[in-house]
Amino acid sequence: MAEKQTERTVTIDGKEYQLDSLSEKAKKQLVNLRITDEEIQRLNHQLSIAQTARSAYANALKQEIEGVGEATAH
Repeated sequence: MAEKQTERTVTIDGKEYQLDSLSEKAKKQLVNLRITDEEIQRLNHQLSIAQTARSAYANALKQEIEGVGEATAH
């Protein structure tokens, strides 16, 4: 029994295109888009890590200041 091969498509602005029908330049631009999307995702992840660290540092600073303030008030 022969297997039916599913054609790969890409959707751009709501319109589907067959990958095999794209020009080489279009395929290269698609690769560039994918790489860029992956980099944006990586940077968003890094930003999330930095924001979490900043929050932790701000909390630690607040505790340190409140602790120092209480110690000098007595």
